[in-house]
Amino acid sequence: MAPTVYSRTLLDAKNEQELLSGLKKEVEAGSLPPNVAAGMEELYNNYKNAVFQSGDPKANETVLSNMTVFLDLIFLDVTDPFVFQPHHKAKRKPFDYYMFGQNYIRPLVDYRNSYVGNMSLFIEIEEKLKKGHNIIFMSNHQTEADPAIISLLLEKQLPYIAENMMYVAGDRVVTDPVCKPFSIGRNLICVYSKKHMLDDPELIEMKRKANTQSLKEMAVLLRNLICVYSKKHMLDDPELIEMKRKANTQSLKEMAVLLRGGSQLIWIAPSGGRDRQDPHTGEWAPAPFDASSVDNMRRLVDHSGPPGHVYPLAISCHEIMPPPMKVEKEIGEKRLISFHGTGLSVAPEISFSETTAACESPEKAKESYSKALYDSVNEQYNVLKSAIRGKKGLEASTPKVSLSQPWN
Repeated sequence: MAPTVYSRTLLDAKNEQELLSGLKKEVEAGSLPPNVAAGMEELYNNYKNAVFQSGDPKANETVLSNMTVFLDLIFLDVTDPFVFQPHHKAKRKPFDYYMFGQNYIRPLVDYRNSYVGNMSLFIEIEEKLKKGHNIIFMSNHQTEADPAIISLLLEKQLPYIAENMMYVAGDRVVTDPVCKPFSIGRNLICVYSKKHMLDDPELIEMKRKANTQSLKEMAVLLRNLICVYSKKHMLDDPELIEMKRKANTQSLKEMAVLLRGGSQLIWIAPSGGRDRQDPHTGEWAPAPFDASSVDNMRRLVDHSGPPGHVYPLAISCHEIMPPPMKVEKEIGEKRLISFHGTGLSVAPEISFSETTAACESPEKAKESYSKALYDSVNEQYNVLKSAIRGKKGLEASTPKVSLSQPWN
């Protein structure tokens, strides 16, 4: 069942000509801005070219089926914008946004050249979740398609993880009409990234309040009660506008309260944004982690009551939907799309106490722990890179990263 919209022009299209003609009709009717319609048509053509790269004999049917729904959802959000709450639960009824995202990204994945590292660890993680443990994935971030790629590579053997993971999401994926249909289908904790916190001075206070609420929501999910100072004291330090440093600069008091629950699986990219291509070498690599972001999440899980675990996770999929070369402030970036191999890998959990035992200060401990997680992500990423781009396949496996294709 498709979501209700003011016009069925796009959803009812029976072929490419009717779909693109429908965009023009909505522009003429004044219900769709010309620049948005132009972007939607460009998106259609880019997706079509990418799916046709797969060689699928049913590519034409797949493109029309997925793009009629997608363009309809974009049009719906332009006419009636969806507003995300700090803790957003995936919307599965009456329209299944999760399956829409899976079906849209699936034709872009070259499964013959895709790999999962350390599948046995993912299986152990699912077992811990079912026992009530909390799990945090500290990950790099490549594209808007990351959540779908993670789910697609795990869904056959581990559907529980694929469907129940929660993502810490920045403002762009909950404000851009092209991103929002995918975001609606995911479990999210919505925050404003430090990279974009200062884009509009008039919105700084609103974003700070939203981040405070999101942190509280996350604490509740992890079964942790957070006691914070009053608003007047939260504004004493200008650094309070930075969500990722908030726990330190606000002098937050954490009081762990053992409550029922647990079984939360949260993905976060401590870099605060997507990985970027090196303009000089053309190489891609995980963006450096922000130590304060890592420490905030680590302390949340440590005080959550139920057992908690922090794992380094690496993902490689930038060719699917590469980001712009530079961080952009404006919403509405150009979407390049491609058919390509992808990869996902997890390494054993990293203990804060063991990693920082020799550190002389809390600040050094924070930096050391963040570096240990980042180094593991980088190591795993290089193995995936060797398998996918280096064309070594399963032979790229190392003693620390065992590659497999669990969908075969």
